[in-house]
Amino acid sequence: MPDRNDRSRALGRLAVHAAPGGSAAPARRGVRPLGLGDRRDGAVLVPDDGALRLVVALHGAGGSGRRMLELVAEPARRRGLLVLAPDSRSTTWDVIAGGYGPDVAFLGDAITHMASTYGVEPARALLCGFSDGASYALSLGIGNGDLFERIIAWSPGFVAPATRVGTPRIFVSHGVADRVLPIDRCSRRLVPVLRADGYAVTYEEFDDGHVVPTAVVERSLDWALSPGSPAPGG
Repeated sequence: MPDRNDRSRALGRLAVHAAPGGSAAPARRGVRPLGLGDRRDGAVLVPDDGALRLVVALHGAGGSGRRMLELVAEPARRRGLLVLAPDSRSTTWDVIAGGYGPDVAFLGDAITHMASTYGVEPARALLCGFSDGASYALSLGIGNGDLFERIIAWSPGFVAPATRVGTPRIFVSHGVADRVLPIDRCSRRLVPVLRADGYAVTYEEFDDGHVVPTAVVERSLDWALSPGSPAPGG
């Protein structure tokens, strides 16, 4: 019979075990491997002046944590954000390939590692992602609203939470010329559904394709760090 951890993973529930208490040594600052995987691992950015908050950044299909980190590294560094950019266990995230499981387990271990090593509070983490990573961020974030205060989804395709916990605040952006995940079939349908389900969603459209403009990264991170709640229609 499946054990309790198996059932939790099937619901997309992250198991984070560590209490914060560590701190990053100066020699360990900058970008380096996560160090928890073998062929598929991930990358970490430690800011120069101490971490304000943990950001978990999820790559798109066929991507990697290292490539995802290139998108967010400089804006995160300037804001004092510690970034965890894990690799999916396969070419994309588990729920897209058939169901929650191996990526949920790896992410739980990775967040535990970051909290215990760098002294950040995991229950104040931010979750972001692009493309398939945005779909996974929405799906996983809604099921772990007790862990993630806010979710940023850049060009998501869908949302598929196996459970709902809490009411994290959500930022969605999408390019009107996106041909990979067309906006009419994706965010223009997703956002009204999320709002109808009671989530406060900030939504932006921009004149480009399947990309994340630097200005959108900047605005979404500012939103994530701002006090208060966005209005449901904002």
